[in-house]
Amino acid sequence: MLVIGIAGGSGSGKTTVVKAITNELKQKVVVIPQDCYYKDSSDLTDEEKRKQNFDHPDAIEWSLLCKQLRELKAGRSVRQPVYSFISCTRSKTETTLVEPADVIIIEGILIFTCKELRDQMDIKIFVDADDDDRLMRVMERDISERGKDVHWVIERYGRTVKPMYLQFIEPSKRYADIIIPQGGHNKVAIDIISATIEKELKNIQ
Repeated sequence: MLVIGIAGGSGSGKTTVVKAITNELKQKVVVIPQDCYYKDSSDLTDEEKRKQNFDHPDAIEWSLLCKQLRELKAGRSVRQPVYSFISCTRSKTETTLVEPADVIIIEGILIFTCKELRDQMDIKIFVDADDDDRLMRVMERDISERGKDVHWVIERYGRTVKPMYLQFIEPSKRYADIIIPQGGHNKVAIDIISATIEKELKNIQ
């Protein structure tokens, strides 16, 4: 089993890289999104939810994510939380069954800020992208997938996304084994990473 962490700022192209690597690999791959482990905010008012900082490490329940990763590495299935960005709540009844796999990919903006999680990773990848490109992707995603308006996205970007990127996410790049420039469109880098993963899997089999 190989555990791969893929980090980078919001809108950097992490999901594109994950999909590309998954499509390249012949082995069974499971993806663990950091977003599933946001703390539940059902007790907050709509105004408090609007001001919530999703880009700070304290927003994530790291203990649960680390515990479930250890379970998967031990060959046991886990029940992954289901989180809604529209309501900012974690489902109290619904979970997703995740089975162990040859390759586990953990994907998220803050995953390199948690040492306990980093220490469980075999390969750490940081997806880099231009700030303007990231903003455009964040706007498109939050409007089409999360029911937000342009004003909300721009306000949030200036209030939390950019400052938290500079404070937490960009500095975590130093933990990466591989940095992919040009976001998820760098096919050469993705091909090299896929080949490296295949080689590592053969070495541990």
